[in-house]
Amino acid sequence: MLNNQLTLFIKDIFENSELNKLPEKFGAERFFADPIIGIARGDDPMFQKYKEVVGPEHLTPLEMWIENGLDIISASHLYTISIVFPFVERIRKEGSEKQITKARIKLPAEIYSIARNYANDFKIFVMKQVINFFKERSYNATAGMLSKAFTIIAKGRFYSTWSERHVAFAAGLGTFSLHEALITEVGCNVRLASVITNAPLEITKRKSDGPYGNCLFYAKGTCKECIIKCPASAITEKGHDKVKCNNYRLKVARRMIPRLSPLLKPYLRRINWKNRDDTYPVGCGFCQFGVPCMDKNPVKEV
Repeated sequence: MLNNQLTLFIKDIFENSELNKLPEKFGAERFFADPIIGIARGDDPMFQKYKEVVGPEHLTPLEMWIENGLDIISASHLYTISIVFPFVERIRKEGSEKQITKARIKLPAEIYSIARNYANDFKIFVMKQVINFFKERSYNATAGMLSKAFTIIAKGRFYSTWSERHVAFAAGLGTFSLHEALITEVGCNVRLASVITNAPLEITKRKSDGPYGNCLFYAKGTCKECIIKCPASAITEKGHDKVKCNNYRLKVARRMIPRLSPLLKPYLRRINWKNRDDTYPVGCGFCQFGVPCMDKNPVKEV
C-alpha cells in the first residue's frame, strides 16, 4: 500500500510541478516524462560491493543515514528509493536531430542543454518532497545527493560518494552500458535521484546481478553506436574514459553557457569535499542520442 501511495505521489509531482517545465522560449512543456521507481533494501550486499566497484569512499545507505545525523539502526530496516527521470520524446528527438557544430566543436541541441540544466532543481525538489512524504507519515528519510557527505571525487578518475546509477542498479532499474550510463526500461537518456527511508517498503528484485545485461555490445557483441556518436573519442570497446569525457564537457559548457544565458540556472558542486563556485551544467549527452538504448532496453528486441 505504501509503495503505491509513494508512486502516485511522485507521479503527481512530475505531472504538476512548475519546476518540470521548460522556459517559455522552448514551449513551457514538461521535460521529464512519468517516473519509474525501484527500491533496494539497505543491507543489500551490492552496496558493500560498491566500495570496490565505485571507490572506497562510496557510502552504504546506513553510512549515509548516519552521516546525515539520523539514529543508528539496522541496515535491514532501511530502504533506498531510486527514481528514474526520463526525458520526454521531444527532447530525445531534437537531441538526436538538432545538434550544432561551431568552430569544429559539436554542441548539443539547445533544448537538451536547457532541460539538463533545469533537471537539477527539479530533482532536488522531488527528493525534498519525498522526504516530507515519509516524515508526514512518522518515518525518517534523507537523500545522499542533499548531504554534506556527498562529493565528486577527482583522483585521476571521477566518481562520487553516492552514485545514483549504482543505487538504481541495486534497485533493479537497469544495467550499465559501454558508455557507462544506466540502461533502464525507458532507455539511458534519463536522470536519476534517490531517497533513503526507514519506512517499510517492498523491494524491487533485480533480474540479474550481471552489470551489463541491457547493453547490446556486452550482451550480443553488436551495436557500438555510442563509440561513433562520441565526439571526444572517450568511448572504445574497452569502455568509457571519464577524463576525456569531462574535458569535452567543459568545451561544450564554454560555448553553450553564453548561448543560453540568462536562461540557465546555477548549481553548487562539491569536488573533493570542497564547494565550487556556482556552475551552469548543460551536459553533453551525445552518446545517449540516436542510439538503440536511448529510449528503451534494446536487448528486449533482439
